[in-house]
Amino acid sequence: MTEVDVLRRFRRAVAVILVVPLLLLSAAAFGDEPRYSNIPASADGIGKLYMDREISHVMGFHGARWLERDERATEERPDLVLDALGLRAGMVVADIGAGTGYYSWRIAQRVGKDGVVYAVDVQPEMIALLDKRGITNVKPILGVAMDPGLAPASVDLAIMIDVYHEFQYPHEMLAAIVRALKPGGRLVFVEFRANDRNVPIKPLHTMTEAQVRKEAGVHALEWVNTLSTLPWQHLVIFRRN
Repeated sequence: MTEVDVLRRFRRAVAVILVVPLLLLSAAAFGDEPRYSNIPASADGIGKLYMDREISHVMGFHGARWLERDERATEERPDLVLDALGLRAGMVVADIGAGTGYYSWRIAQRVGKDGVVYAVDVQPEMIALLDKRGITNVKPILGVAMDPGLAPASVDLAIMIDVYHEFQYPHEMLAAIVRALKPGGRLVFVEFRANDRNVPIKPLHTMTEAQVRKEAGVHALEWVNTLSTLPWQHLVIFRRN
Protein backbone atom coordinates (compact mmCIF):
# COMPACT_ATOMS: atom_id res chain seq x y z
CA MET A 1 0.00 0.00 0.00
CA THR A 2 1.43 3.34 -1.03
CA GLU A 3 1.62 6.45 1.11
CA VAL A 4 -1.09 8.01 -1.08
CA ASP A 5 -3.49 5.12 -0.34
CA VAL A 6 -2.83 5.41 3.37
CA LEU A 7 -3.51 9.15 3.27
CA ARG A 8 -6.80 8.64 1.39
CA ARG A 9 -8.01 6.06 3.92
CA PHE A 10 -7.07 8.37 6.78
CA ARG A 11 -9.05 11.23 5.27
CA ARG A 12 -12.13 9.02 4.75
CA ALA A 13 -11.95 7.84 8.38
CA VAL A 14 -11.72 11.42 9.65
CA ALA A 15 -14.71 12.40 7.49
CA VAL A 16 -16.83 9.60 9.00
CA ILE A 17 -15.81 10.56 12.53
CA LEU A 18 -16.87 14.17 11.92
CA VAL A 19 -20.08 13.56 9.94
CA VAL A 20 -21.73 10.81 12.00
CA PRO A 21 -22.04 12.90 15.22
CA LEU A 22 -23.55 15.73 13.17
CA LEU A 23 -26.13 13.37 11.72
CA LEU A 24 -26.98 12.07 15.17
CA LEU A 25 -27.36 15.61 16.50
CA SER A 26 -29.64 16.50 13.59
CA ALA A 27 -31.84 13.46 14.24
CA ALA A 28 -32.07 14.31 17.92
CA ALA A 29 -32.94 17.93 17.22
CA PHE A 30 -35.53 17.41 14.51
CA GLY A 31 -36.74 13.85 14.96
CA ASP A 32 -37.32 11.31 12.21
CA GLU A 33 -40.28 13.24 10.79
CA PRO A 34 -41.34 16.89 10.65
CA ARG A 35 -43.30 17.97 13.72
CA TYR A 36 -46.10 19.42 11.64
CA SER A 37 -47.62 18.48 8.29
CA ASN A 38 -49.99 20.20 5.91
CA ILE A 39 -53.36 19.03 4.60
CA PRO A 40 -56.18 20.74 2.70
CA ALA A 41 -57.74 23.03 5.29
CA SER A 42 -61.18 22.15 6.61
CA ALA A 43 -63.82 24.83 7.14
CA ASP A 44 -62.67 25.56 10.70
CA GLY A 45 -59.02 24.55 10.46
CA ILE A 46 -55.75 26.03 9.25
CA GLY A 47 -54.64 22.98 7.26
CA LYS A 48 -51.87 22.10 9.70
CA LEU A 49 -51.64 18.78 11.52
CA TYR A 50 -50.00 18.13 14.85
CA MET A 51 -50.02 14.58 16.23
CA ASP A 52 -52.92 13.69 13.87
CA ARG A 53 -55.01 16.72 14.95
CA GLU A 54 -55.84 19.62 12.67
CA ILE A 55 -55.26 22.94 14.41
CA SER A 56 -58.33 25.16 14.45
CA HIS A 57 -58.71 28.79 13.53
CA VAL A 58 -58.30 31.27 16.38
CA MET A 59 -61.48 32.80 17.71
CA GLY A 60 -60.74 36.48 17.12
CA PHE A 61 -61.48 39.42 19.38
CA HIS A 62 -64.76 39.86 17.52
CA GLY A 63 -65.99 36.91 19.61
CA ALA A 64 -65.45 38.79 22.87
CA ARG A 65 -69.19 39.05 23.56
CA TRP A 66 -69.53 35.26 23.40
CA LEU A 67 -66.85 34.92 26.08
CA GLU A 68 -68.80 37.25 28.35
CA ARG A 69 -72.30 35.85 27.69
CA ASP A 70 -74.54 35.44 30.75
CA GLU A 71 -75.32 31.83 29.81
CA ARG A 72 -71.70 30.83 30.29
CA ALA A 73 -72.24 30.53 34.03
CA THR A 74 -74.65 27.61 33.52
CA GLU A 75 -73.30 26.19 30.25
CA GLU A 76 -69.71 25.84 31.46
CA ARG A 77 -69.96 26.18 35.26
CA PRO A 78 -66.83 28.31 35.81
CA ASP A 79 -67.47 28.07 39.55
CA LEU A 80 -66.71 24.33 39.39
CA VAL A 81 -63.62 24.97 37.28
CA LEU A 82 -62.28 27.43 39.86
CA ASP A 83 -63.03 25.05 42.73
CA ALA A 84 -61.06 22.30 40.96
CA LEU A 85 -57.94 24.47 40.64
CA GLY A 86 -57.08 24.48 44.34
CA LEU A 87 -56.36 28.20 44.31
CA ARG A 88 -54.78 29.71 47.41
CA ALA A 89 -53.92 33.21 48.55
CA GLY A 90 -50.57 34.39 47.24
CA MET A 91 -50.37 32.04 44.24
CA VAL A 92 -48.93 33.08 40.89
CA VAL A 93 -51.25 31.95 38.09
CA ALA A 94 -50.93 32.26 34.31
CA ASP A 95 -54.20 32.43 32.38
CA ILE A 96 -53.02 31.50 28.88
CA GLY A 97 -55.31 32.73 26.12
CA ALA A 98 -57.08 34.92 28.64
CA GLY A 99 -59.21 36.73 26.09
CA THR A 100 -61.39 39.31 27.81
CA GLY A 101 -60.21 38.18 31.25
CA TYR A 102 -63.41 36.30 32.10
CA TYR A 103 -61.42 33.85 34.21
CA SER A 104 -58.49 36.13 35.05
CA TRP A 105 -60.39 38.43 37.37
CA ARG A 106 -62.21 35.52 39.01
CA ILE A 107 -58.88 33.83 39.71
CA ALA A 108 -57.48 37.14 40.96
CA GLN A 109 -60.19 37.30 43.61
CA ARG A 110 -59.17 33.89 44.93
CA VAL A 111 -55.41 34.43 45.01
CA GLY A 112 -55.91 37.78 46.75
CA LYS A 113 -53.82 40.93 46.85
CA ASP A 114 -50.63 38.98 47.54
CA GLY A 115 -51.16 36.79 44.49
CA VAL A 116 -50.87 37.68 40.82
CA VAL A 117 -52.53 36.56 37.60
CA TYR A 118 -50.61 36.88 34.35
CA ALA A 119 -53.30 37.22 31.69
CA VAL A 120 -51.62 36.16 28.44
CA ASP A 121 -53.05 36.67 24.96
CA VAL A 122 -51.58 37.01 21.47
CA GLN A 123 -54.21 39.50 20.28
CA PRO A 124 -53.54 43.16 21.15
CA GLU A 125 -57.28 43.82 21.03
CA MET A 126 -57.86 41.29 23.81
CA ILE A 127 -55.07 42.84 25.86
CA ALA A 128 -56.82 46.22 25.48
CA LEU A 129 -60.04 44.69 26.83
CA LEU A 130 -58.12 43.17 29.74
CA ASP A 131 -56.58 46.53 30.57
CA LYS A 132 -60.02 48.10 30.85
CA ARG A 133 -60.86 45.89 33.83
CA GLY A 134 -58.22 47.72 35.87
CA ILE A 135 -57.64 44.91 38.38
CA THR A 136 -54.35 45.54 40.17
CA ASN A 137 -53.26 41.93 40.58
CA VAL A 138 -54.03 40.99 36.96
CA LYS A 139 -51.03 41.68 34.73
CA PRO A 140 -51.80 41.53 30.97
CA ILE A 141 -49.01 40.08 28.79
CA LEU A 142 -48.96 40.18 25.00
CA GLY A 143 -47.52 36.82 23.98
CA VAL A 144 -46.48 35.48 20.59
CA ALA A 145 -47.31 32.24 18.78
CA MET A 146 -44.38 30.29 20.28
CA ASP A 147 -43.91 32.04 23.62
CA PRO A 148 -46.30 33.36 26.30
CA GLY A 149 -43.68 35.78 27.59
CA LEU A 150 -43.42 34.29 31.08
CA ALA A 151 -40.20 34.10 33.09
CA PRO A 152 -38.76 30.61 33.70
CA ALA A 153 -39.90 28.85 36.89
CA SER A 154 -42.15 31.76 37.88
CA VAL A 155 -45.67 30.27 37.89
CA ASP A 156 -47.46 27.99 40.37
CA LEU A 157 -50.34 27.19 38.02
CA ALA A 158 -50.99 27.72 34.32
CA ILE A 159 -54.47 27.25 32.90
CA MET A 160 -55.74 27.18 29.33
CA ILE A 161 -59.50 27.55 28.93
CA ASP A 162 -60.76 26.37 25.52
CA VAL A 163 -57.67 27.71 23.78
CA TYR A 164 -54.95 25.08 23.41
CA HIS A 165 -56.55 23.60 20.27
CA GLU A 166 -56.01 26.99 18.57
CA PHE A 167 -52.25 27.25 19.18
CA GLN A 168 -50.47 27.67 15.85
CA TYR A 169 -47.35 26.05 17.33
CA PRO A 170 -48.69 23.81 20.11
CA HIS A 171 -45.42 21.97 20.77
CA GLU A 172 -43.30 25.09 21.12
CA MET A 173 -45.92 27.05 23.05
CA LEU A 174 -46.53 24.22 25.50
CA ALA A 175 -42.79 23.75 26.00
CA ALA A 176 -42.48 27.46 26.86
CA ILE A 177 -45.38 27.22 29.32
CA VAL A 178 -43.81 24.19 31.00
CA ARG A 179 -40.54 26.11 31.38
CA ALA A 180 -42.48 28.90 33.11
CA LEU A 181 -43.84 26.50 35.75
CA LYS A 182 -42.08 26.21 39.06
CA PRO A 183 -40.89 22.66 39.91
CA GLY A 184 -44.05 20.79 40.82
CA GLY A 185 -46.21 23.52 39.29
CA ARG A 186 -49.47 22.48 37.66
CA LEU A 187 -50.78 22.89 34.12
CA VAL A 188 -54.51 22.61 33.45
CA PHE A 189 -56.23 22.08 30.10
CA VAL A 190 -59.94 22.87 29.91
CA GLU A 191 -61.31 21.75 26.55
CA PHE A 192 -64.76 21.09 25.14
CA ARG A 193 -65.34 17.34 24.99
CA ALA A 194 -65.00 15.81 21.53
CA ASN A 195 -67.45 13.20 20.23
CA ASP A 196 -70.18 14.29 22.66
CA ARG A 197 -73.53 15.08 21.05
CA ASN A 198 -74.49 17.21 24.02
CA VAL A 199 -71.65 19.65 23.36
CA PRO A 200 -72.79 22.21 20.75
CA ILE A 201 -69.28 23.18 19.63
CA LYS A 202 -67.62 22.77 16.23
CA PRO A 203 -65.49 19.58 16.19
CA LEU A 204 -62.11 21.28 15.67
CA HIS A 205 -62.75 23.37 18.78
CA THR A 206 -63.08 20.21 20.88
CA MET A 207 -60.55 17.63 22.07
CA THR A 208 -60.67 14.17 23.58
CA GLU A 209 -58.93 13.55 26.88
CA ALA A 210 -56.74 11.00 25.11
CA GLN A 211 -55.53 13.61 22.63
CA VAL A 212 -54.78 16.10 25.39
CA ARG A 213 -52.74 13.51 27.26
CA LYS A 214 -50.97 12.42 24.08
CA GLU A 215 -49.81 15.94 23.28
CA ALA A 216 -48.90 16.80 26.86
CA GLY A 217 -47.06 13.51 27.22
CA VAL A 218 -44.11 14.60 25.07
CA HIS A 219 -43.25 17.30 27.62
CA ALA A 220 -41.92 17.16 31.18
CA LEU A 221 -45.42 16.70 32.56
CA GLU A 222 -47.08 14.03 34.68
CA TRP A 223 -50.84 13.47 34.44
CA VAL A 224 -52.54 14.02 37.80
CA ASN A 225 -56.29 13.89 37.32
CA THR A 226 -59.17 14.49 34.92
CA LEU A 227 -62.46 16.09 35.94
CA SER A 228 -65.27 15.02 33.60
CA THR A 229 -68.29 16.32 35.50
CA LEU A 230 -68.51 19.74 33.82
CA PRO A 231 -71.51 20.21 31.49
CA TRP A 232 -69.53 20.58 28.25
CA GLN A 233 -65.83 20.33 29.04
CA HIS A 234 -63.25 18.14 30.66
CA LEU A 235 -60.52 19.51 32.89
CA VAL A 236 -57.18 17.70 32.65
CA ILE A 237 -54.51 18.41 35.27
CA PHE A 238 -50.76 17.81 34.88
CA ARG A 239 -47.78 18.52 37.13
CA ARG A 240 -44.33 19.55 35.99
CA ASN A 241 -41.78 16.82 36.65
